[in-house]
Amino acid sequence: MPTATTELYDGQARLRVPGHRLPLEIAASPRARTRGLLGRDGIDGAILITPSSSSHTLRMRFPIDVAYLDRQLRVIVVHTVKHNRIGMPCWRARHVLEAEAGALARWSIHPGVQLYIDH
Repeated sequence: MPTATTELYDGQARLRVPGHRLPLEIAASPRARTRGLLGRDGIDGAILITPSSSSHTLRMRFPIDVAYLDRQLRVIVVHTVKHNRIGMPCWRARHVLEAEAGALARWSIHPGVQLYIDH
């Protein structure tokens, strides 16, 4: 069932964007949010960190694309964050979507795009 605004829990799902259905990891618990992408060499698909309004790449092994999302999973802003940097918070964001640098452009994820989660 597609999700846009329901509660989210740790686990695996699919991210649906126009023209794409991608693997999605959901990090909703404090432990999963803290771990995020730390200790990984990459990610197949993306990770949704919720709730969150900021992102960083401290101690991460690769640069990432970050999409800040509102409560309805609509993209507010997209940034690429280099290795060992702290991104600026987006106060209107409720969720943060992270993927390897360049992935969001390949998937046509940009401000205004509506995302969906299929469980």
